[in-house]
Amino acid sequence: MEWLIKSKCFQTILLILSCLYTYTHLKRFWIPDAVEVWRSAELTKDYSPGDAALQLQLEDGSELEYKLNPKDNTLPPLRNPDILVGENDLTALSYLHEPAVLHNLRVRFIDSKLIYTYCGIILVAINPYESLPIYGEDIISAYSGQNMGDMDPHIFAVAEEAYKQMARDERNQSIIVSGESGAGKTVSAKYAMRYFATVSGSSTEASVEERILASSPIMEAIGNAKTTRNDNSSRFGKYIEIGFDRKYHIIGANMRTYLLEKSRVVFQASEERNYHIFYQLCASTHLPEFKALQLGMGLFCLTYRNALPLLDLFRILAAILHLGNVEVTGRGSGNCSVSTENCHLTVFCELMMVSCESMAHWLCHKKLKTATETLNKPLAKTEAVDGRDALAKHIYARLFNWIVSQINKALRSSSVQHSFIGVLDIYGFETFEINSFEQFCINYANEKLQQQFNLHVFKLEQEEYMKEQIPWTLIDFYDNQPCINLIEAKMGVLDLLDEECMMPKGSDGSWAQKLYNTHLKKSAHFDKPRMSNKAFIIHHFADRVEYQCEGFLEKNKDTVNEEQINVLKSSKFAFLLELFQDEENAPGPTGTVASGRTKMPRVGQSLRDHKKSVGLQFRNSLNLLMDTLNATTPHYVRCIKPNDHKSPLMLDRAAQQLRACGVLETVRISAAGFPSRWTYQEFFIRYRVLMKQKDVLSDKKLTCQNVLEQLIQDSDKYKFGKTKIFFRAGQVAYLEKLRADKLRAACVQIQKTIRCWLSRKKYLRLRRATITIQRYVRGQQARTCICITPQVKVRKNYINLQQLNKLVSSLRRTKAAVVIQKYQRMCAARRLYQRKRAALVYLQCCARRMLARRELKKLKIEARSVEHYKKLNVGMENKIMQLQRKVDDQHKENRELLERLIVVESSSVSELEKLHSQLEALQGVEEDARHLGDQVSTLEEELGLTREELERNRKVGCSSKNGSLFWHYSIVGLANFTIQCKELFFCCTSHSCCCAPQEELQGAVDVGLLLKLQRRVAELEQEKLNLQSEWDSREEQLQQDHAKVPRQELESDNKRLKKDLNDLRVSLSLGKGSGRASPGAPAYNVLLEQLSSITEELEVRKEEVLLLRTQLVNLEAFKYKVKTNIDRLALTIYIPLLQIHTIVPTADSLFYMPVYVSVLRSPTLDLHELNEDGELYMVYEGLKETNRLLESQLQTERQDHAEELQALRAQLQALREERDQQQELLTNTLKLPQDGRVHTALQHEISRLTRHNVDLMEQMDKQDKTIRKLKKQLKMYMKKVEESDRDEALSSVSIIRKERHCQGMLECRKEDESKLLRALITDLKPRGVAVSLIPGLPAYILFMCLRHADYTNNDQQVCTLLNSSINSIKNVLKKKGDDFETASFWLANTCRLLHCLKQYSGEEVGCMFHNTPQQNEQCLLNFDLAEYRQVLSDLIIQIYQQLIKCMESILQPMIVAGMLEQETIPVVLGLKPTGLRKRTSSFPEESSYTLDSILKQLESFHSTLLQHGNDTDLVKQVVKQQFYFICAVTLNSLLLRKDMCSWSKGLQIRYNVSQLEEWLMDKGIQVGGVREMLEPLIQATKLLQVNKKTEEDAKAIATMCTALTATQIVKILNLYTPVNEFEERVSVSCMKSVQALLKDRQESPQLLMDSKTVFPITFPFNPSHVALENIQIPASLNINFLTRL
Repeated sequence: MEWLIKSKCFQTILLILSCLYTYTHLKRFWIPDAVEVWRSAELTKDYSPGDAALQLQLEDGSELEYKLNPKDNTLPPLRNPDILVGENDLTALSYLHEPAVLHNLRVRFIDSKLIYTYCGIILVAINPYESLPIYGEDIISAYSGQNMGDMDPHIFAVAEEAYKQMARDERNQSIIVSGESGAGKTVSAKYAMRYFATVSGSSTEASVEERILASSPIMEAIGNAKTTRNDNSSRFGKYIEIGFDRKYHIIGANMRTYLLEKSRVVFQASEERNYHIFYQLCASTHLPEFKALQLGMGLFCLTYRNALPLLDLFRILAAILHLGNVEVTGRGSGNCSVSTENCHLTVFCELMMVSCESMAHWLCHKKLKTATETLNKPLAKTEAVDGRDALAKHIYARLFNWIVSQINKALRSSSVQHSFIGVLDIYGFETFEINSFEQFCINYANEKLQQQFNLHVFKLEQEEYMKEQIPWTLIDFYDNQPCINLIEAKMGVLDLLDEECMMPKGSDGSWAQKLYNTHLKKSAHFDKPRMSNKAFIIHHFADRVEYQCEGFLEKNKDTVNEEQINVLKSSKFAFLLELFQDEENAPGPTGTVASGRTKMPRVGQSLRDHKKSVGLQFRNSLNLLMDTLNATTPHYVRCIKPNDHKSPLMLDRAAQQLRACGVLETVRISAAGFPSRWTYQEFFIRYRVLMKQKDVLSDKKLTCQNVLEQLIQDSDKYKFGKTKIFFRAGQVAYLEKLRADKLRAACVQIQKTIRCWLSRKKYLRLRRATITIQRYVRGQQARTCICITPQVKVRKNYINLQQLNKLVSSLRRTKAAVVIQKYQRMCAARRLYQRKRAALVYLQCCARRMLARRELKKLKIEARSVEHYKKLNVGMENKIMQLQRKVDDQHKENRELLERLIVVESSSVSELEKLHSQLEALQGVEEDARHLGDQVSTLEEELGLTREELERNRKVGCSSKNGSLFWHYSIVGLANFTIQCKELFFCCTSHSCCCAPQEELQGAVDVGLLLKLQRRVAELEQEKLNLQSEWDSREEQLQQDHAKVPRQELESDNKRLKKDLNDLRVSLSLGKGSGRASPGAPAYNVLLEQLSSITEELEVRKEEVLLLRTQLVNLEAFKYKVKTNIDRLALTIYIPLLQIHTIVPTADSLFYMPVYVSVLRSPTLDLHELNEDGELYMVYEGLKETNRLLESQLQTERQDHAEELQALRAQLQALREERDQQQELLTNTLKLPQDGRVHTALQHEISRLTRHNVDLMEQMDKQDKTIRKLKKQLKMYMKKVEESDRDEALSSVSIIRKERHCQGMLECRKEDESKLLRALITDLKPRGVAVSLIPGLPAYILFMCLRHADYTNNDQQVCTLLNSSINSIKNVLKKKGDDFETASFWLANTCRLLHCLKQYSGEEVGCMFHNTPQQNEQCLLNFDLAEYRQVLSDLIIQIYQQLIKCMESILQPMIVAGMLEQETIPVVLGLKPTGLRKRTSSFPEESSYTLDSILKQLESFHSTLLQHGNDTDLVKQVVKQQFYFICAVTLNSLLLRKDMCSWSKGLQIRYNVSQLEEWLMDKGIQVGGVREMLEPLIQATKLLQVNKKTEEDAKAIATMCTALTATQIVKILNLYTPVNEFEERVSVSCMKSVQALLKDRQESPQLLMDSKTVFPITFPFNPSHVALENIQIPASLNINFLTRL
């Protein structure tokens, strides 16, 4: 404390603060105190510079006069505002000094029961001396994956930070746990290792982490003992390296030990005990395994009368106990002896299997070797006792090292270690009344660790300033290198100690004299006590320690009688020989370093020449440790022992430990620079109240800079970094004071307004009451006046009338006088005003004239000066250059625009030429159409003539039967040919019309519009192709369906002709799109081949006709005329169509047309015979009908052609107008300035795109209409085809097949089952095809296939389908388990399949009640699938759990940021400073997730579930699980974050919860226990907002918080921290009352909610109303191989 007050840096800081803030009335600060170290006091009188004392008032109300140091007038340190007390990080305090640190720790430890606190990079851990529920598996899960600043301080946070940095930076880590005995070092290290074992896990089957944790009890048993300060004190230091592989799983560990306290084996101080293993061994004497150890022989001296409640290993330990009880007898020097009949010696030798006589002899003798002989020298009793104790210590040290090596062998891994995390559990700085060699080594190790710590802290501070680009000067930090040099340098303490040990007659006294002669008055860190010549003082970094020299040499040499060791080596006990077999070797491969290891010399070599001293061994091992730590990233845990009484939650001795462990040094380094650091966003939120509206800019950084310059005048008190603002000590307190004053003034204003409103409200209420009273009183008076006699009343009225007349006359006179006075005064005032105004105008004229003359004179002088011209011409050259550059740019842009204009004009000319050519082509087509019309009229005339001739010849005799059949086929062929001509003309016309607009649109617009139109046309073409492919697939499906219907086979000639027809179709399809078939084309060649074959057939037919010539002679003339007319008609219609169109003719038309022509050309045809049965009339009627059809079609085509031509002309005109508009737009744009061009171009582009969008929408509407029309036509054609097929089947098939109705079944062949599962399950994507399906369609299809298997009684197919479906669903979920949509989709379909199995099971109870009669008829007939329903239920539960897991993984990163950290309500409360450990997502700008993100995600989950057809009850259960998870994560984070437990945060969280409740109400699912899932969080927010002062408040809290456990309520109350001065902390009386009211609750003591809890799922039966026979299977599923039955 004195060192801190006297430090120059501290005094400088206080001097600066005193200059900035005057010590005024009611100012609070800290004064030193002998008992409490520091006490808080309040200034009762303002301090003025020069005052010798301060008038103070202590917290207990007593007055005190505090005298200042007259030399420097150092003022006491200021106290932080209450708002900053209890911070998680000590560096967040505005005033950084020792009393502030102690007070903050005391508040956290005693009031809030928080044992962990950050101090920069250090975690300060105070031993609570009681069990706290903060180390469970739930706490580990809460800290896993979190950033160090996002949670409250904890040893798990340090462990997580080390683990994360190891994985992120690929650098080894170290956790250095230090502190004095009883501070909790071992427990902290154990919890850190437990955390690594839990979060990382083992990569092998054998659990390495369990072995690591299991090694701790073993090491505690052999290395821990009870001391006066700790019941389980580690008497050795250890460094455990936990190895990890490349996946950061634990693969092994290695332990190194340091400086085992061997002297405790044979000596313990008062109220201390030996190592635990001995007492555990003695407590196990009753066990049969330990009877051979003979431990029941009484009390053992090594246990010192503590017979308290421990098979080769225990023999060694038992032997050590017996060895300690061996008595040495004798007096004087050289007369001691040990009896061979000593029972303990006998047992020792029996256990060790050595000679009892040899051991008894060498316990009292030692061997001296000279040059010529070897002598046996007897020992004195004291020497013999020391030798016995040395042997016991040596055996125990060898046993300790062996156990450590065996543990390392068990923890060693054969895998390659990628990285490691080391946990150093080492003794802290120690100082006792008597300090010896052990304390010297311990403090030496702490000096080395403190130096490493100082350098690391200084390096981090320097890196922070350099990263933020803050100018700074070197910080003067304490360097303990001189103290380290005093100990370990040449001629240092250890060097002189080793030198003295090598001297033949070296002693502790002579060594002390060497120290005095070497270092006294030469080293500032070495001193000599006044009253002793066998002690020395070293000034360590923590304190000055006085060491007693007695025993230093003996402990450093650690000698053991060589002959005693040889006796042990001659033992027949194998385990004992194993302990001593590597005596001469270096430390084993395990890396274990024990200070007490004894090494025996070789034969012929002295002991001192062979063995290293303990000090040298310790120095070497310490240097190796420092090299290891320097190669890793260190993390520091400083354990503090709160009191010496081991009382829980009592802190009275922390100051010295804070100095010793480096915490105050960290504070001093931070205070010397800029300890307070705020990000710009933090500063803006916190101190927004200090800013005016005009100061707030869009740039937060600039806003903060402007405000700080106004608030703090001295710029050295703060610095602006790249991302943070750095403040010197005290500046944050000053800003907090300004903020509190501003808020206080605002509160006063609010109070004033409210009080005014209340007073006015009270006044109005009193006024209304007064008026009411007056009304009643006047009414009473009026009623009283009625009772007065009329005479009195008349007299009274007369008197009143007289008085009224007098009053009226008086008022008239007064009013007249007032009017006269008013006008008179007005005139006087007006005259005075006019005089004054004239005088003022004159004075102003004079003054302005004088000023104008002065200004004119000044301007004349300036005009004559050269400087005036220079000022006028400043910047003119730059402006001229800029203008010149701008002119050049304008010229360049004009040239580019002119080039573009030329290009556009050229393209426009080419487009016009193309349009002209297209117009000429259209005119030619119109001319051809007109010509065709003329030909049709001619044909009509000829048909009329033909009709007349047919009428005249109707009466002619009937022809033969063959002729009639011939004419019948001819008429049918002609009719088919006519229909084909119609189709050809129609299709080709539409084809030509579709091609024309595309040709015209290729060049009529500018480049940008052309590209967009081309893309749109490509899209429409692709859509057209898709529709065409769908149409083809429908046709193929129809053909496949109708191919099954048996048909009558055709004649051989028809087969050959159909084959030829197919060849013709293929050839024509290859040439499709060419416009017409040219000679030499494939289609043309095939047609010629067909004609040649038909010609040959015609020749055959002619030979047959010749036989009938005799019968047809009379009809020769008529036949020739009919032939001529029909040929002309056929050639006129058929040939132009073949030339124009490329549509394939039908087989009938190609077959009958040549026959028809050939027969007509036959010269021997007898018309009378042909007309034997009236066939000519039939032919005539057919031709007439054909003519009528052709005429109507031609008329229709002519109208369509005219309409299309008109549309093309309109489109051409529109394109021309658009081109003119574009040219005009370009011309107008070029005339505009540069700035206006962009805006104008954007406006026109937007308007153009809007028009284009409207056109595209219209086209899409037309496309939709066309698609609907085509679908209707397709349905009509399908019906017609079905009817025609049915008719053909009835006419051609002799056996009539009974038509079976659709039964809602699908037939799936065995070889198609894999394709079905792949199409329905494996390859089906919920986001693609499945979204457009009806909900549950895959389940319906699978069930319909199952129905068919059941219908056919195929049990093997039923099992195969169900098993394969279940396995396929599991595989899909295993592969895409992290996709919520996949899990939701298959949850819905699996449920639907289960419901279908139950609905159609045939069970009358509960299943068939909701079915329709048709559904009841479709129930399963042969199989009971109840077992499969159970399997599907299990699968649903599995999918549901996977869905919940996926949902939790998506929501996990959103909840804390959105529910806790986001400021959803704009408040002025702001945030508190967070110190060095900044949170990663504390602000809206930095956080990627908000409350809206959570709501949107919930909306996405809900809509996905409903879209996939999940049952409503199932959706409610999912939402319930979601809200439970949100509540659990939010509440757990709230319970682990002190910064979130405030009134303002409670308000924010409650608002966020209300948003979730509104979402539930919008969805209509607030019932069913969903809202109750948020009740714990709601009650926690209420707990933060209610009063917490009196006992009534405690009762209200206990009554209100029923959903919270008692542990959670107490935790929140302990964590409650005011954010503003207007809030108050929880009173102690209220806390005790709450605990008393909650102690009777029967509930779990667990602190956190289990966020992994999944509620049981229920899926009630939900029958489907969808009829199976009406389900349409889309073609997109590609399951055409299924057959509907």
